[in-house]
Amino acid sequence: MDELLEHLPAGVVVHDKDGRILSANRLASRLLDRSVAALIGTESDPSHWSFVQDDGSPMPESDYPVNQVLRTGKPLSHYVVGLRREGRGIIRWMICNAYPERDPHGTLERVVVCFTDCTALKRAQRKAQKSEERLELVLRGSTDASWDWNLRTGEVYYSERWWDVLGYAPGAMPTEPETAMRLIHPDDEPRVRAFVRQLLAEPRDSYSIEFRMRHQDGHYLPVLSRGYVSRDPDGRPLRMSGTNTDLTERKENEQRIYELAYFDPLTGLSNRRYLMEQLGASLARARRLDEYAALLFIDLDNFKLLNDTLGHDVGDELLKQVAARLRTTLRASDHLSRLGGDEFVVVLEDLGLCPDEAAAETKGVATKILHALGQPFELGPHTASTSPSIGITLFDGAPTDIDTLLKQADLAMYRAKAEGRNTACFFEASMQFAADRQAALESSLRTGLAEQEFVLYCQPQFGRDGLLNGAEALLRWDRGALGMVPPGEFIGLAEASGLIAPLGRHVLEQSCRLLARWRHNPALKGLKLAVNVSVHQMRDPTFPDTVAEVLAHTGAPPHCLTLEITESVFAENLPELIERMYRLRRLGVQFALDDFGTGYSSLAYLRRFPLTALKIDRSFVHDAHTDRSAAAIVEAIVTLARKLDLDIVAEGVELDAQRRFLNTCGCDALQGYLLGQPMPAAQFERRYGHPAGVA
Repeated sequence: MDELLEHLPAGVVVHDKDGRILSANRLASRLLDRSVAALIGTESDPSHWSFVQDDGSPMPESDYPVNQVLRTGKPLSHYVVGLRREGRGIIRWMICNAYPERDPHGTLERVVVCFTDCTALKRAQRKAQKSEERLELVLRGSTDASWDWNLRTGEVYYSERWWDVLGYAPGAMPTEPETAMRLIHPDDEPRVRAFVRQLLAEPRDSYSIEFRMRHQDGHYLPVLSRGYVSRDPDGRPLRMSGTNTDLTERKENEQRIYELAYFDPLTGLSNRRYLMEQLGASLARARRLDEYAALLFIDLDNFKLLNDTLGHDVGDELLKQVAARLRTTLRASDHLSRLGGDEFVVVLEDLGLCPDEAAAETKGVATKILHALGQPFELGPHTASTSPSIGITLFDGAPTDIDTLLKQADLAMYRAKAEGRNTACFFEASMQFAADRQAALESSLRTGLAEQEFVLYCQPQFGRDGLLNGAEALLRWDRGALGMVPPGEFIGLAEASGLIAPLGRHVLEQSCRLLARWRHNPALKGLKLAVNVSVHQMRDPTFPDTVAEVLAHTGAPPHCLTLEITESVFAENLPELIERMYRLRRLGVQFALDDFGTGYSSLAYLRRFPLTALKIDRSFVHDAHTDRSAAAIVEAIVTLARKLDLDIVAEGVELDAQRRFLNTCGCDALQGYLLGQPMPAAQFERRYGHPAGVA
């Protein structure tokens, strides 16, 4: 018997009815890490053994295998016990089987305990358990919904998350492959079935596919399904497992990104980027079909004034309403975009093969737009009216590019502005020629400013006594061999190109240098020099500082400098304008109102602004000696100026009869070709820089 026990592949320990060890084989000695002699007589209690339970906690004495059998009298099978080895902290795990031995009378005499080492198995179990726990935690924290399909048995597993994503309670429908298929969007189902058939027939393992699945409330979710196909050694598919990811948030973000990239957030219309792509496609279609299409460039008239006076919120509301009216006016196939600001673009396609018919149809659309946008707009508490200026260019299969089309439509739009606004104009080749000429002139303007080609001329002004009492500084552009460029050709261009500020400063500096030089000439000392100031300069908050800096730098007497402004500067931002004028008046600078009576005439200006002189426009002077109405206007202006203690300067005096009439009226100063033509500053100084300059 003892020989048999020694060869058993298990440790065997025999306990008496008190739990003491009576005998043990060698394998038991090795597994329990004690000699056989040391084991004999050892009691079954915590003072001798450090047994632990399955979770690693100390095992109660009553749960020791031998003690359970002694207590219950029943055998114990496959009981897992851990033994903490002394001094090492290492646990050896064993599977125990214990059974009682009884005498012929049934009295329990001994307990035999057999055990085998399962430490490796236990560690593998623990590792698998931890992996399973980790996987469960990952799946719980993930938005992915896992599922598994046994292709051999047809058994399908849908996780709780799988049901939850679709709004169902777990098991709400049969757990079979067709459940998922029935929930796929009808338009996607054939594609998904074909994909699965091909996937299982091919040797590849991983897959990814997007489709839509019906939620319990009826809407469809965009879903990304990714997973793996396991196969046997011969490549036959065994299982198909994967996860479904709800793409709703991602699709919404993609849509938002797309809208931000291609659509105007204020009006909801496509933006410039989308327009450029659409125009490229329209050009390609026009070439392919050899049909005409049209580009309409729409700009709102006086939008900036409305935006500045009523506020940007009102301006934004106007733009939204304009966009809405344009949508209702155009066909569904027409392309409408907001280019930026108050500029809109319409692309019309399928206008046929005949240019005349295409132009007529486009003109009809433009007329509808003019009518739609010409109606008043209700903007909260405000009712506002605006009108569009529309530039049109036609294009077909002829070679061209997008930038050229936009430039042509833009040029035509400016022609519409020039023709009185609230109209539509087609592009003509002459417009491009004029634009090219203007671009070349602008380039020359920049070069001329850098190379000091702009020279100062002076036109004398004489009092009623015939003596010189002032002059007006006039700018001329001397292009050398190309001759003189009159102000009418470059002043407007300077304003449009943003060069009026440096050009205006150049005039101001040259004029102040003249005044500083005249201080030392007895004949010119004390003369007032009038310098024209543009609207752009007066709107610049730093303009008073610029004037002060130039006066200080040149040493010019401020009281001899007269800044001539036109009534157009009074159109907006009156409080800021008044503040700037008073700052300049405190320096000693004087102001004259030029072209009085031809602009935004209002007696309130004469009362509110620190003016020192009025200039009667040449249009009144021209007929004053022959036309009773013109004479009455001049007399009224002089009388008004006298009441307000303002000086009167009459310009455009070309006839002696005009001079006599103006002198009779009491004008303080006269200016015109009769008295003296504009001349270079140096010539002016030579001619009048001696005593008793007389007209």
